[in-house]
Amino acid sequence: MKKKVLVTGAAGFIGSHLVELLVREGYAVRAFVHYNSCGHRFNLEKVPQEIVDAVEIVSGDITDAFAVDKAVSGREIVFHLAALIGIPYSYTAPAAYVSTNVSGTLNVLEACRRHGVERVVHTSTSETYGSAQYVPIDERHPLVAQSPYSASKIAADKLAESFWLSFRTPVTIVRPFNTYGPRQSLRAVIPTIVAQLLVGEEVRIGSVDPVRDFTFVEDTARGFLAAARSEEVVGEVVNLGVGKGVSIGELITRIGRIVGRKPKIRQEEQRMRPARSEVRRLISDNRRARHQMGWEPLVDLDSGLSAVVAYMRKHLDEFQSETYAI
Repeated sequence: MKKKVLVTGAAGFIGSHLVELLVREGYAVRAFVHYNSCGHRFNLEKVPQEIVDAVEIVSGDITDAFAVDKAVSGREIVFHLAALIGIPYSYTAPAAYVSTNVSGTLNVLEACRRHGVERVVHTSTSETYGSAQYVPIDERHPLVAQSPYSASKIAADKLAESFWLSFRTPVTIVRPFNTYGPRQSLRAVIPTIVAQLLVGEEVRIGSVDPVRDFTFVEDTARGFLAAARSEEVVGEVVNLGVGKGVSIGELITRIGRIVGRKPKIRQEEQRMRPARSEVRRLISDNRRARHQMGWEPLVDLDSGLSAVVAYMRKHLDEFQSETYAI
């Protein structure tokens, strides 16, 4: 009997890769996508047709408790990925982040509690740690809200924690570190750099000093599934990261080498975070994921970057490299 699962945010970047993995692993997948009048399924339109044909797709809004309850009904495992993710846009529209990321998560948790779901995998982010107070960052590191986005995710994480402690709702909080890969939008730094270098040598960027732990999307998706399968991480937070850091400046150089260009960096004020909001360094301690879930990252950075470059070369018309996307 196939396990019945729900993926919220299924049309997003990580969500679409997770849906693909779950179908290939034999799960009965229901995909919850954000309603739009055009019927656009976003990244789910980019996965192989045989995957889409195997998925039950339902449209709605994560802030609508009734729609969420209906989507959760009859599911055994819920992967909650639906969220507003762009950090720059959170400076402009913080209330939208509270509505989607906090209230939306509450709707999911309440529905899972009501329907007796056997496992909830809730998506956090390494941004909740703020600039590293020590490295590598383990799950006990303090949480620091250096942007409205990270504040909303901290609140959502704490709601998930509270449902475990208060109601024994079986939640695992997965905390990815800077996931990247094919199908990612220009709101992320790697596709932003790649798109510019595929059409020229100039890279318009914000700060080049921050250090990040980049994790390939297929590794992240495997981490979500490993979390759902492990009894040892119920009620726990689990980092999903490689455990190595690279600066944005070094990242530009490495992508330039793969593309075959010598990048010329131009820093732009509009791409800079407010000084006290910039997260300077994020490097994961992934020992809990390794020891308690049997997960480890398999794709090295250069191989992952090469996959992104190959994908974006093929789909370059979909990326407007001259536009700054917040």
